[in-house]
Amino acid sequence: MIEVYSKALDSSLKVDRILGKIEGIKPGPTVVFFGGIHGNETSGVFALKDALAGINNTYVKGTIYGISGNLKALKENKRYIENDLNRLWTKQQIQKIRNKTVLNEDELELVELFNLLNDILETNTSPFYFIDLHTTSSKTLPFITINDALINRKFSEQFPVPIVLGIEEYLNGPLLSYINQMGYVSLGFESGQHDDFSAITNSIAFVYLTLVYSGVLKEEAVINFSKYHEQLKQHAKNKNAVFEVIYLYKIEKKEHFKMLNGFKSFERIKKGTKLAISNAVEISAPFTGSIFMPLYQKRGAEGFFIIKPIKPILLKISAVLRRLKTDTLLAWLPGVSWVNKTEGSLQVNLTIAKFLAKPLFHLLGYRNRQITNTHLMLNNRERVAKTKIYKREPWY
Repeated sequence: MIEVYSKALDSSLKVDRILGKIEGIKPGPTVVFFGGIHGNETSGVFALKDALAGINNTYVKGTIYGISGNLKALKENKRYIENDLNRLWTKQQIQKIRNKTVLNEDELELVELFNLLNDILETNTSPFYFIDLHTTSSKTLPFITINDALINRKFSEQFPVPIVLGIEEYLNGPLLSYINQMGYVSLGFESGQHDDFSAITNSIAFVYLTLVYSGVLKEEAVINFSKYHEQLKQHAKNKNAVFEVIYLYKIEKKEHFKMLNGFKSFERIKKGTKLAISNAVEISAPFTGSIFMPLYQKRGAEGFFIIKPIKPILLKISAVLRRLKTDTLLAWLPGVSWVNKTEGSLQVNLTIAKFLAKPLFHLLGYRNRQITNTHLMLNNRERVAKTKIYKREPWY
C-alpha cells in the first residue's frame, strides 16, 4: 500500500493495486478502470476511490474493477521512475521484460499489471470494457482518445466530449493499444489539467456514465446521472466532434524543448504559428489545425500534436467500407502484401506507399508505422476487434 497526494484536494490517500472491485448480484459486463498509469496524474486514482465507494453492488450487473497504475511513480508523484510505463505495452517489449532477470521499477509495475490483466480476462465474463483515466500538463477540454476500431467509435459516441482518433499511429506501446489488439473496447479519457479540481470531478462523471452506457448500472441507479452528463458537456464547451491526429512533434534525446506559454488543447492555430523553442531555435506549426496536448512538464517525449476534425460523412463511409472488408483489395496492389491477414497486418513498400493516399488507409481502418528503411507496416483494428461480443449491447 502506498500514499498518493493530490494537490487539487491538498490531501493524501492510501491505495493498493486494486482500488476497488464490485461484483454485482447479476451477471453482466466487466468494466476495468485504470488510474495513475502516469504517476503524476493522480486525479484518476482519487476519482475511482470516490466513485466506487458510492456504488451499491445490489444495483450492479456484472463486475467493476478500479486499478492503480504505476504505484511507485504515484508515490513519488512522477510520470515514471526510469521508463514510461505507458510506452512499454508491445508484445516484443513485454516478452523482453519477462525474460529479464533484473527489472527496473517501471518494468516490475508492468509485470504486475500484465498478470492482473490476464487474470481479469480469465476469471470474468465478456463483454469487457477498459477505460484509462488520464490528465494533461496543459489546459484542455475533457476528451476521449481511441484506437480507430468501430466498436470504440460507437461506444465513445455516447459521451458528450470530443473524440480523437489515430494517436496510436504516433505512439508506441500505450496500454490501451495493447488491449485493443486483443479486440476489446478500450478508450482513454483525459479529464483536464493535472492539478485541477475539475479533472477529478470530470473523471468521476465519466466513470458513472461509462457504467450506465456499458449496462453495468441502470441510469436511475445513478442519482446525479443527468448532472454528470451536463457537467461533461459544459466542460467540453458543447464540442463533441471527432478529430484525427495529423502531426506529432517528437522530442529527441538530449533535446532541450520548451513549449511557449499559453497554448491549450483544441486551440486553433495556423501554419507558421510559433509554438515552442528547441535548442534555442523556434518551432513553428507545419500545418493549420488545432494544437493538442502541448507539453508543459519536464518529462515526456511528445512535444505537441496537431489535430483536425473529420467530416461526419467520411466516418460513415469508412464504417461501410470496413463492414464490407474492402481492405482485402489492398493486398492486390503492387508492393503490398499480407504479414498476418488474421491480425490485419499489411506490409507496404515505401516507393508504392507514397502513391497511396494516407486517408485511404485510414478510411479502411489502417494506421501505419515505418518499420524499416524500405517498408511501412499497416495494422487494421477491425480484423482483431471482437465485434460479435458487443453486437447485442444497446449502444452497438
